[in-house]
Formats: sequence, structure tokens, C-alpha cells
Amino acid sequence: MKKIYLIIPVLFAALGLFSCKKNNYAEGTLSPIIALVDLKDLYKGADVVLNTDKLNGAKQIVGVVISDATEGNTPKGLLIVQNYRRNALRGIALAIGDAASNYVPGDSVVVQVDGATLTKVNGSTRLIGITEAAITKVAADQAIKVQSVPSGTLLANPDVYESTLVTVSKAITVPEPQTGETYTGDKQINDGFGILTLHTEASASYAGNELPFSANFTGIPVVSIAADTTIQIWPRNAGDIFALAATKPAPIVITGYLTDPTGGDANYEYIQLMATKDIDFSVTNYSVVTCNNAGTNPPSPLGWSQGLARTYKFNLTQGKVQKGHFFYVGGNKKIYGGNSTDISDANWINSTLYADEPGADFGNPTSNLLANSGNVAGIAVFQGITVDASSVPLDVIMYGGNGNVYSAGPPEIGYRITNTDYYSTINSLTREAQAFYGGGTNTAKLPLPATSNFSKLGGVYDALTGRWTTGRTVTSVPLTITSSLSTIEVGDGFTTIQN
Repeated sequence: MKKIYLIIPVLFAALGLFSCKKNNYAEGTLSPIIALVDLKDLYKGADVVLNTDKLNGAKQIVGVVISDATEGNTPKGLLIVQNYRRNALRGIALAIGDAASNYVPGDSVVVQVDGATLTKVNGSTRLIGITEAAITKVAADQAIKVQSVPSGTLLANPDVYESTLVTVSKAITVPEPQTGETYTGDKQINDGFGILTLHTEASASYAGNELPFSANFTGIPVVSIAADTTIQIWPRNAGDIFALAATKPAPIVITGYLTDPTGGDANYEYIQLMATKDIDFSVTNYSVVTCNNAGTNPPSPLGWSQGLARTYKFNLTQGKVQKGHFFYVGGNKKIYGGNSTDISDANWINSTLYADEPGADFGNPTSNLLANSGNVAGIAVFQGITVDASSVPLDVIMYGGNGNVYSAGPPEIGYRITNTDYYSTINSLTREAQAFYGGGTNTAKLPLPATSNFSKLGGVYDALTGRWTTGRTVTSVPLTITSSLSTIEVGDGFTTIQN
């Protein structure tokens, strides 16, 4: 009999698990609230009249208001709310007419949606058939979550980001605004990963303000299949635009690297770079530093200059390179290891047998200059040959896994970054300074290179403005021992220099 008593509760528990509906039970009771991520999933190309059966027993949505009708730059008659439930931030527009002006950003609301219709208007998801009586304000001044999202991600996932609050960082206005040009109308902005439309109604409170050349643009993405682009960004007010200072152009940018040559890695790894202006290195010195963060060592206050087994430095003090041309730093002048094609004809500004010799000023001899697995690794270019904990790179890329390379402190320590296509010295969300990889929004990294491939970083760099008009992306170029130099210098997808 004892065995029977044990089996019966287990069977009842199993039946309970199989009968549950998508996270809307709380201790056996149907939740009256449906997450926006689940609500929006109900739309399959045709209008959906909502009821409790379709909503898995729910009849309400909850959210925080992000639209600001009083400032004049919200789609007319729409109240836009977002919520974070089931590990997903989603937003939706409620068509409630003039009543939308009765709510301000930060209002927390409960909305009865039983009987409303889920639809799309010009590609934008909306709830219609809702009256103001169906909306209850339960709190004010609630925190609003803002996501920093590259334009390419927005364009690729419009249904995910529409009607939420986002920031597009380090975008430039294209073409460059004329003196006195205002926000009014549709303007094109480019963050290096795609072009979006910045939309400002003529009635907006800030419409007459002068349009900046570069800014962090915060706003609500509105899908519009009738527009030139599928996504428009609608800033809510003047405070949503944070103008950025001009970026000083970098004379050198990182364009590729080989981390895994055939045979042993020692002395056969290298970095490809490009000059954005004519350089005589005997007159103007630069340096290149790599970091390899294998193991579990804590972050160092010396950052790029810590040396030992973590960072290795090359000085660039001789040779010349013309604007728009590649040059190389690394070990032996071979394209893919010891028995591969000799590429001595390439422009090698520094060829050091790094497995046998210490780095210039710091760095132990190493057989693994550029990591091809494991923790995050990086490459940085510096002005001059003096690099210490306070030195800010001219260009920097990080790639690979994770690893303990940053500490918020105080004081902050880690690898310093600069303004690039992937990193920013200003936090796009808090508008505070951020100087290190791993701090604030500086968490982007490129993937680990594919085995037996050269990692080509393709993008377009504007040498006049110091901006990446097309951000760098990684393309793996297969190499063999007979590959020619043109394999890593000629063809589509390589970095190019504008102006």
C-alpha cells in the first residue's frame, strides 16, 4: 500500500504540469494578465478580436506609459505602453484618441483588453476598440527601461522593438545638416549599422531646434511600411536627443587579423591595419598592443600596459604607408604559417618574433599573441610609443569569450576604449562617462575567429569626420598554404576609407 500512496501524488503533479498554460497560472489560478510578448504573438496576419479563451484566461495587460502626447511628437491618438514580462520587453500602441493626452511617461496602467481588437496599421501593431474607461492608472513616476539598440538590429526585428523606448547611439545625420536646419519632418540618421528615419511632427515642442550633426537619439520606433524605411524613430521631446562632440579621426584603423595559422601559432600570427592618412612612422610614432586574457587572473589597474603574459606591445617607428593602404604588424611574413606563401611584399611596419623576443617596453615572449579560443582578447592602436594605464587608444577591437577583465571599482580598472563603431566614451542610456571595455554599454565583442581563417573586418570609415558610416563586420576568409596576398587585400567586404 505504501507504494500506491507514493505514486498517486506524483501522477497528480504530472497532470498539473501538463495542464498549465503559458505562464499564466499562479499556484493553480489563471492570471488575469497576459504579457505583451504573448499578446503580440496572437497576431498571424489578420485582425484578432480578443477574449479570455484566446488570452489563456487573461483579460488585462499592464505597462508603463512611454509616449508623451503633451510634447507633440507621438502618433496622434495613441497611448504607447511597454512592459517587461516573461523575460521580454515589448510595447504596444493603444488607439484611444484624445484621451492619450491624459497620461504622461512613467504612469503605470492596467488595461482591460477583453473585447479589443489586435490589428496592424501600416505595419504597426495596435489595440483598437479600447475606451479610456478600460484604463486604470495605478502609479506615477515609474522607471522606464531604455534599450540601446543598433539600427541594424532594429531594422531586422521591427516587431520586437516597435513601441518600446530605444536609443540609437553615435548616429550622424545624413546628409550633414545645413546651418539652421531644424528637426521638422523626416531626417536620415546613420549609426554605422543601418539608416533610420528620425521623424518629428511640425507641432512637436522641439521641432524648431537646430538639428545636430551627431547625437544619441532616443525615441519610440514606429513601423511604417508606407515610409521610405520600415522603422521611424519618434523622439518624445528635446531631452531625448543628446548631441555629441565631433570625433577626432583616427589615423590608423584595425582591418583584420590571423589568430590560427597552420602548424604552431608561435611567430606566425599577425594584424592587418589601414592608414586613414599618409604616415611616415619615423616622424610620427605609433604602437600596437594586444591582450590575451587566458586564465582567471583579476583585472589589472595597468590595463593595456600590464605586460607579462597578458599584453604585448609593438612599436611603429619606421616605414611609411599611404592613405587607404594596408600594412601589417606581427611575426614572420607568411600568410598562413611556416610553410605557406611568403608575403614579404606586403607593407610590414613591424615584424617581431614575438615568441622569442619580449614586447617593446612590456610583454613576455608568447606563443599565443592572438587568442583563437577562450576568454575575450583584443587589439589596440595608440598614438606614440608610451603606453600606460591612462593611455586612450586610437582604435580598439575586442573579440572572443568572456573573462574577468573589468572592475567597476572605485577606481575603475581594465582596458580603456575610445569612440569606435562598437564603443563609446559616453553611456548612451545614462549619459555618463564610460572609459573601459566592460563598463556601461561597452560590452560588444566580435566572435572568435573560425579555424584556418583570416578575420576580415569590413566597413567604411569617414576620415574627415572620424565616423564609421558602415560599422565593421567580420568575414572569415579561408586560407591555405598557397593563398596569395590578394586573398586578404582584394575583393568585396574590406574596409574602405572615405574622403
